[in-house]
Amino acid sequence: MAQAALRPTVRGPTFIRLLARLAEIDVAAPGQSLPDRLGQWLDWNHALSLAAALDGQPAASEAAAPAPDDLQAECARARETLATAIKDAPLLAPGASMPAEPDYAPYRQLCLTRQRALQATTGRLRGKLRDALPLGSPGLAHLAEVDAVMEAALTPREHALLAKVPELLGQRFERLRAAGHASATWLDGFRRDMQSVLLAELDLRFQPVDALLAALRTP
Repeated sequence: MAQAALRPTVRGPTFIRLLARLAEIDVAAPGQSLPDRLGQWLDWNHALSLAAALDGQPAASEAAAPAPDDLQAECARARETLATAIKDAPLLAPGASMPAEPDYAPYRQLCLTRQRALQATTGRLRGKLRDALPLGSPGLAHLAEVDAVMEAALTPREHALLAKVPELLGQRFERLRAAGHASATWLDGFRRDMQSVLLAELDLRFQPVDALLAALRTP
């Protein structure tokens, strides 16, 4: 009897690996380098803005820079608040009662609510860190300009891609329900999956924040 082919290991961020597993799809290695893909994502206006930011030489501000420790503490508190809201969501509690007819609608609404909170919080923190960078040095001011252009250029694509997460989770919900309708445990499995995806998205959205924090703390 022929042995079934093994599914290739999906590489990349935890968030991508989780989505690939839940969607039961193979994710091929990218055929293009990151600069090539960025070239396809940026329109002319964004490309020109990025070129200007890369070539510019902004001066550092005379104002006093905020303490990196204070900004790091603020970001850590915000991250913990978001993580707690995901972990403590009643809908995702393990062992919670199962309705007679489980419906994905409340889980979809929870996903959208948590995604909006992630987007709003990380956007605010990213802007605050960019405001602090020029107070440090010309190099950090330069980084702040580049990051602002990249956020403006890539945010629409990011929104379009992350908007598919509720749909993928919905498909997972329906597959698990169809496979385990006679069992009381399939919904707990879905709850764990959804919590893992949202926590992975939290990590993904905080990557630019973490990078700016690291730059701010660099001597």
